[in-house]
Amino acid sequence: MGDPEKIRLPHLVVIAACWLTAAVTPASGYAASDLLIVPAGAFTMGRDDGPTDERPAHRVTLPDFRVDRLPVTNRDFARFLNVMGPVSAEGLRRYDADDGDARIHQHNGQWIADSGHETHPAVEVTWVGARDFCQWRNARLPTEAEWEKAARGGDGRPYPWGTANPDSTRARYAHAFNATAPVNAHPAGASPYGALDMAGNAWEWVSSAYRPYPYRADDGREDQPPGPVRATRGGGHDSPAYEIRATERGRTLSRNPRAGHHNIAFRCATGD
Repeated sequence: MGDPEKIRLPHLVVIAACWLTAAVTPASGYAASDLLIVPAGAFTMGRDDGPTDERPAHRVTLPDFRVDRLPVTNRDFARFLNVMGPVSAEGLRRYDADDGDARIHQHNGQWIADSGHETHPAVEVTWVGARDFCQWRNARLPTEAEWEKAARGGDGRPYPWGTANPDSTRARYAHAFNATAPVNAHPAGASPYGALDMAGNAWEWVSSAYRPYPYRADDGREDQPPGPVRATRGGGHDSPAYEIRATERGRTLSRNPRAGHHNIAFRCATGD
């Protein structure tokens, strides 16, 4: 921008107006088509033949809601950081920019996604950062039940695409550390409602605290103040095939909610 002392007042007014617009316009570039409708109704959550934290299989009834078709990308989250900053109102980190696995960095005072990683899932985002990004979009993180229904539908399928075993056309898994892929790279892995990347590439934060089943939205697990460890869903790029099932909850994963992680991203939802 040059020498600040040489900027004239009208230019300052224009710049201020632009920043004000950015601050009150959530995540410009999002359209209604980015959100998918998941209809109201019951579905089976969990399974009886899996790890302890996935038991028992139980029926959960949800109202209709909308969920992002794709996870939030590095480009998306860089836009948020430029408006809202890397620290929350509580003084907590939203993004671990100083971690070697981060793919968003500051250049000349602006947060920019690393070249070649713009459309990869935004990892190294803390749970608070994910929560705040969704609020900025006038949305929220999905509950654990919403995430699972969006991933597997109402027929109890083990994977978003159905019952077939995972392969490289459907999901990103069994890859090297930090080897994510673009979020739209596996259209064959779409869920019944059209959501992509719900198996592999990056685990995803949900709003729910990690508590035993059966799931109940009114038992305190949906309280939003930072603190408890949250569930994560979907498996990551470095997960084995068995960890990308739609019922996995991230039990073996490092997921301190005050930190970002190389294999945890997120998506947003809306609805009562």
